[in-house]
Amino acid sequence: MCCGDCNCRPIGFLLGLPFALVSFLLSIVGVFVWTVGLLLTCICPCCLCVTVIVAFALKLIKAPFHVMRWFTSKIPC
Repeated sequence: MCCGDCNCRPIGFLLGLPFALVSFLLSIVGVFVWTVGLLLTCICPCCLCVTVIVAFALKLIKAPFHVMRWFTSKIPC
């Protein structure tokens, strides 16, 4: 039984947990890359490639939320 108008999809959430775990591990790597990238940006702010790496690390940090949102939207109920 679905909840009606709300977007709760418990089956999609449960099926997406393994993928969320993998993306959580990637976000931990993203935190490390982000920290190193910020330190390098403070040392040499003119280096453009470091800012690109920091932006990519931020996307890695947000990955578990995007994965769960995407996965639960694919499951109908």
